[in-house]
Amino acid sequence: MGKTIITQFSYQFAATNEAVARAVDGDTLTFKTQDCFSGRIVDQSDLTTSFNYDTANPATGPVFVETAQPGDILVVEILDIRVAARGVVTTLPGCGPLSDTQEIRTKPVQIIDGKALFNDLQIPIDPMVGVIGVAPAKGEVRCGFPGNHGGNMDCKQIKKGAVLYLPVQVEGALFALGDLHAVMGDGELCGTGLEICGEVDVRLTVLKGQSIQWPVLETPEKWYAIASAEQYPDALKLAAEQMQALICKAYGWDLTDAYLYMSLQSDTEICQACKPCLVDLIVRIGTPKRSDKPLISRSEA
Repeated sequence: MGKTIITQFSYQFAATNEAVARAVDGDTLTFKTQDCFSGRIVDQSDLTTSFNYDTANPATGPVFVETAQPGDILVVEILDIRVAARGVVTTLPGCGPLSDTQEIRTKPVQIIDGKALFNDLQIPIDPMVGVIGVAPAKGEVRCGFPGNHGGNMDCKQIKKGAVLYLPVQVEGALFALGDLHAVMGDGELCGTGLEICGEVDVRLTVLKGQSIQWPVLETPEKWYAIASAEQYPDALKLAAEQMQALICKAYGWDLTDAYLYMSLQSDTEICQACKPCLVDLIVRIGTPKRSDKPLISRSEA
């Protein structure tokens, strides 16, 4: 059989979205993505004087995953990310801590030999997936926003070699992804990374018998719990609760011992904090991996 390539996209995660493809457990698929502007911002003269979240951050998909049911975990292995040779970084109106003093500007950026050419600097690229998730249990969430379904998490650790665990909330999961960045700093301060189109190869499997409340990410070095909320303390608490629950189950500890351990070993990191803007603040809490105590076991996947 040939490789499944997904090209259709939508602007929201929703159970009512019609699946554009179907996958069985263990399938590998390629997602061709638009940039966050759907190709509308290309040159210096294309300015983001306004930003419409109804037509932002298109996610390629959704894909209906056979056997995925609410309460399961969808396991997404990021096998490869390939980006175009040119992207853009822009300031967005009213977005980011310095937005009140900055002009609206678009900078096209070329990529040559794996380096982004920004003014007189060469910045090594580190491609990542900004938008990735499943359909929420109720209603719809525009692709520019995060939630416990995933969505616009803008976590720069979601890159080649990482494994993302998503809580399935509707039959078939309805998985989609988009909003690639060739490179982005934690916080995405001005509201954009190096926005770019490209392709992502993923392997999808369904894990039963375990559950999570928020997306969980596995990298070669750490486990991360990712959560979002309007205010930092709320996002921090949600991510901490998810990490604590995982540690308690995997290590056999009570809540307080897990909390004490997290204070010794877990790092709090910011995925996106480009306030003031409409998008919730996104926090990740990372805990070092132990080969003998996986926080999520894939032996059943």
